[in-house]
Amino acid sequence: MTELPTERLDQVVKRYEMLEAQMAAGVDPDAYVKLSSEYAEIQDMALKVRELRKAEADKAGIEAMLADAATDKEMRELAEAEIDEVNERIEQLEKAIQILLLPRDTADERSAILEIRAGTGGDEAALFAGDLFRMYERYAASKGWKVELESASEGEKGGYKEIIASISGRGVFAALKFESGVHRVQRVPDTETQGRIHTSAATVAVLPEAEEVDVEIKPEDVRLETLRASSAGGQHANTTDSSVRITHIPTGIVLLQAGRSQHQNRAKAFQILRAKLYDLQRSKADSDRSESRKAQVGSGDRSERIRTYNFPQGRLTDHRINLTLYKLDRVMEGDLDEVIDALTADHQSKLLAEFGTN
Repeated sequence: MTELPTERLDQVVKRYEMLEAQMAAGVDPDAYVKLSSEYAEIQDMALKVRELRKAEADKAGIEAMLADAATDKEMRELAEAEIDEVNERIEQLEKAIQILLLPRDTADERSAILEIRAGTGGDEAALFAGDLFRMYERYAASKGWKVELESASEGEKGGYKEIIASISGRGVFAALKFESGVHRVQRVPDTETQGRIHTSAATVAVLPEAEEVDVEIKPEDVRLETLRASSAGGQHANTTDSSVRITHIPTGIVLLQAGRSQHQNRAKAFQILRAKLYDLQRSKADSDRSESRKAQVGSGDRSERIRTYNFPQGRLTDHRINLTLYKLDRVMEGDLDEVIDALTADHQSKLLAEFGTN
C-alpha cells in the first residue's frame, strides 16, 4: 500500500477541530450551515485519522514494552498477542483512509435518472422490466429517496416496454451507477403450461442528473414539437393530454414526454436530455483515459450482460465480480445492499491498485 500523506491528514484533523470549535462558539445561521457542510464532508476522514494516530501510539507503547528487558514473561506474552491486533487495526484504518483519499466521481452525490427497457423475451421481458423497477423503487424507499415517474410504456400483459423515473436524494448515483447494463432473468412464465424455463432480458441505464451549468443546449440544436390531443368543444385546452417531442440534432437523441401539462412535459424532456448529454460527456472522458481505468466494474457498456436472476434456484449472479447470492426473493424486495456494497468494494480495490502503482 502506498504511503499516506501524513502532513495532509494532519491538516484535515486540525481543520475538523477548528470547525468543531467555531460551531460550538455560536455563529449566525448562514455561517453555521456553511461550516456544518464542510464539517460533515471531512468528518469521516478526520475520525479515521484520529483512530489511526491512537493505534500508532498504542503500537509504539507495546513495542517499547517488548524492547524493555525488565518486562516479565507474562506481560511480554500479552504484549505480543496485542501487537498483532494493533497491526491489523492499523492496516484496516490505512486502507479506509486510502479509499477516502481516492479521486471522487463528481457525480456520486447527485440524484439520477433511471431507465429500464424490455429486451429479448417479449411479454416476459416487459414483466421483468416491471419487476426490476419495483426492486429499485423499494431499494430507494429503504434509503429515504424520492422516486418520480417520468414516462412509461406498459407491456400488453403487464410490466413495461420502457419506463423512465427520476430518483432524488443524496448519493443516489454513487449507489446505482453500477446497475447499468443488461439484466437477464431465467424463470417459468405464468403462461407456460409445460413448466419450461424461459430466458429474457431488460436493459438498465442509470444517468447522473445534470444541472443546466453542466451541459449547454443550444436552441438551434433542438427541434421542439408539440403534439396536442383534441378535446371536446375545445374545453380544457391547457390541461388536455399533450406530448412534447424533443430532437437533439447533433446527437440524434429523441425524447417523447406525455402528460397533462405541456409545460411540465417540456421541462421533464429537457431534464432527461441534459442527463443523456452529460452522460455522453462523461463516457467520452472515460474513453479518453487508460484501458485499466475503463475496466473498473465492467465497461459501463449498456449492451454488456451484467447480472442473471435465476428464479427456480433463487439465485442472483453478478458476472462482473463473480458474486452469487441465494436470496433472490429478498433482492427483488429491494434488499440490494450486499450486491451494491460488493460492486463498490471491487471498484475501490481496482482504483487502489491503479493509484498505488502510479
